[in-house]
Amino acid sequence: MTSDAQLARRLQQPAEAGIHRLPPGDARATAAAAQALGYAVFHVDMDGCADKAALLARIAAALRFPDWFGHNWDALADCLGDMSWRPATGYVIFLDHADRLPAGAVADFAIALDVCADAARELAREGRPMWIVVAAGGGPPSP
Repeated sequence: MTSDAQLARRLQQPAEAGIHRLPPGDARATAAAAQALGYAVFHVDMDGCADKAALLARIAAALRFPDWFGHNWDALADCLGDMSWRPATGYVIFLDHADRLPAGAVADFAIALDVCADAARELAREGRPMWIVVAAGGGPPSP
């Protein structure tokens, strides 16, 4: 597991993009470093997300997916792997409160992480790093 300060420094190493885990606490340093690099930053609250439908709906809402998002794994892969509807030099997606997922949602969350990892690899080939931060606790930093 990486600390917030360590991850904030790693954001300057695009080759290290992908899935990262943060311990409980805030992620202010990572969010600030991402914004300084011109990355789009998103927070998805995973607290109590009970199933695939809820998980996909929360991701779609937090990332402001286009209307054509189909609420299935393939559509998630399409949106994350493209991101042309949200141009940025890179992306940081915080999956906040991942430690609060109900037991029944763990398998769906694992699939979502696989989709995210594939998208991160795809965007890396285009020179746009995508960081998926699985955060226990967390939430958008206070101003």
